[in-house]
Amino acid sequence: MRSLRWIGLLALYVGSQAVGLALAQPFRSAGLASTSNPQSPTAPLFFIAIIVLAPLFILFFARRRGGIAALRQLILLAIAGSLNFTLYASFALVYPNTYLLPPYAAELLIDPALIAAATLSAAIYLALLVEPQWYIVDLAGFLAAGSLVAILGISFAILPAFILLGALMVYDAIAVYRTKHMVSLADVVTEMKLPILMVMPESPGYDYTAAPTLPAQRQQPVEERAALFMGLGDVVIPGTLVVSAFIWLPATPALLGVAASLWVAVGALFGSLAGYAVLMQRVLRGNPQAGLPFLNGGAMLGYALAYVLVFRSYTLGLTGGL
Repeated sequence: MRSLRWIGLLALYVGSQAVGLALAQPFRSAGLASTSNPQSPTAPLFFIAIIVLAPLFILFFARRRGGIAALRQLILLAIAGSLNFTLYASFALVYPNTYLLPPYAAELLIDPALIAAATLSAAIYLALLVEPQWYIVDLAGFLAAGSLVAILGISFAILPAFILLGALMVYDAIAVYRTKHMVSLADVVTEMKLPILMVMPESPGYDYTAAPTLPAQRQQPVEERAALFMGLGDVVIPGTLVVSAFIWLPATPALLGVAASLWVAVGALFGSLAGYAVLMQRVLRGNPQAGLPFLNGGAMLGYALAYVLVFRSYTLGLTGGL
């Protein structure tokens, strides 16, 4: 089973990006983009600032008495609210209508999508609150990642997406290998049992609630560790370029009946998978690794190669055209 843990993380990685691709067009039609001008090179700066400052905020309060418990409640509520919002947008694709309940004179409406989203997000919140086992954490992370991939992909066109991926791969490398505060953040998040890390154990019966801390696990040989971990950002950020390529590039020329934009999106995905393979080789050596330099770098290289092959151009779509 230990040899298969990286395959489980791979399934979560690919599955989240596939969900993001499926939700991209409906989310765009629903107006869920987080920026008003997706073509602007400055569009990702606010998001980059949040990613840089949020770990510092979490680490600062985690060191205060009662800080971890308070942070856990705050982040759980934020996760539940975000899931409710994105699940409603997703369920509305299946249940787009509201229904009038009798007595009709009372004009009482029922929205199936709203009820389904609220029920599922509340159930996940309670499960994370009471018994945050690894499969609950992964389910919440998977749902959040798929939605975030779609929202960020429709929010940033190609040039802003490249700026986002490039800036964050540099930041991740500094935060893991130099300042090491991202390693400390992973320790805190693991202690809080939040879906900011995806977990893949060696066996289904793994008890995440009783798992040793990450520092304790690092003292063990790799083959004896009970689980592998991957940050949610390692899934979402490279997936942004995958969805951005699908949304913002021209659909023509179609190849084998498949839109050109989708071919390039798949190229970015396969590039990130090549980076994932290199990353897993390093992870299995036992030391903490910055994921984004490998995943983002692979996604950008895969995108560039696929773009040149499909569009016969070296502009890479960075100027908004071919």
